[in-house]
Amino acid sequence: MTIAFAAPLLGEEEFAASDAVLRSGWIASGPNVLALENELSAYFAGRPTRVLTSETAALEVALQMLGIGAGDEVLIGAQTFFSSGNMVEKVGARAVFVDVDLKSRNIDMLDAARRVTAKTKVIIPTHYAGLACDMDALYAFAAEHKLRVIEDAALAVGSSWQGRSIGSFGDIALFSFHPNKNMTTIEGGALVCNEVLDAKRVEVLRFHGISRLPDQTRDVDFPGGKFNMTDVSAAIGRAQLKKLDGFCAHRRSLAMHYLQRLPAFLADQLLPPAGHAGDEAGHSWNMFAIRLPLDQLSQSRAEIMDAMKARGVATSVSYEAPHLTSVFRKQGWNVGDLPNTELIANSTLTLPLHAGLQLEDIDFVCDSLQLVLNNAKR
Repeated sequence: MTIAFAAPLLGEEEFAASDAVLRSGWIASGPNVLALENELSAYFAGRPTRVLTSETAALEVALQMLGIGAGDEVLIGAQTFFSSGNMVEKVGARAVFVDVDLKSRNIDMLDAARRVTAKTKVIIPTHYAGLACDMDALYAFAAEHKLRVIEDAALAVGSSWQGRSIGSFGDIALFSFHPNKNMTTIEGGALVCNEVLDAKRVEVLRFHGISRLPDQTRDVDFPGGKFNMTDVSAAIGRAQLKKLDGFCAHRRSLAMHYLQRLPAFLADQLLPPAGHAGDEAGHSWNMFAIRLPLDQLSQSRAEIMDAMKARGVATSVSYEAPHLTSVFRKQGWNVGDLPNTELIANSTLTLPLHAGLQLEDIDFVCDSLQLVLNNAKR
């Protein structure tokens, strides 16, 4: 038996949809892109939504739309993928990483308050693993400091906060549809905003900065990139969106089984939280990341991962500390600057979780982990 770390769940609906697009001859951006945007907008309570080639592209475009550049600072929750800091640097602003809560791994608003300055223009929190940030605290902080919010919801499509879907309220929200997410368009992402005019600007920025003039010629007012989604990807996304809530419910049942089955000596603080109090159903469980009790083990994380692989279980690290990558070390970030982020980064182990797994697969992973950790105990 081999358990994949992540895998999309594709069926006849996706195969038929992509085949129909390929046979139509219109395979670049077309009617399926428009339809997917409308369907996503409906899912996000009618908010204008535009799709792009990735969530990374959506972040770059969102920063450009807000005019963020040289001299600006952007607060970033540090338990996130590398793209957040990278895109802030790419537009010429300064990435200011913020430590996270050790349990939820979401942004620590007290640390954000210590790092905000007169130059801070935007805050980018990550809804880690599908668990929504404390949205009340986040938006109160943003209002107090007059900041725009770009929610990194790459891991949170299908998540909610107090019964409201992430993306259906707030400021800008970004989603990823990579194959390891809760729904996929192969590669792809979405940007959700509040105003139709902003959505129109996204259309310009995602396609070379081109706008059409009344005489049918074109102009460019910004050196934009090329981030338009194909109709093939959009057709697959439309089929996946219909299944999203079912996917999330199944992931939730798998996660609950993990929490019941994992070894007893994995203390509570090493396990991911099931959800906010009274709102466990709001967690869409894109990932299931534990922390290893390395102080009790004679083997390193890499050795644990190799041992799990030998037993047919793929694992990963989600995530490394972005402020300690080479690009940000050059800017003066050092070990010790974000202690919770660094502790998580050094001890996290992400276990398989995707909609194609069944409860018996989770049993196999847990049994394998129990054996591996028992063998590694000091």
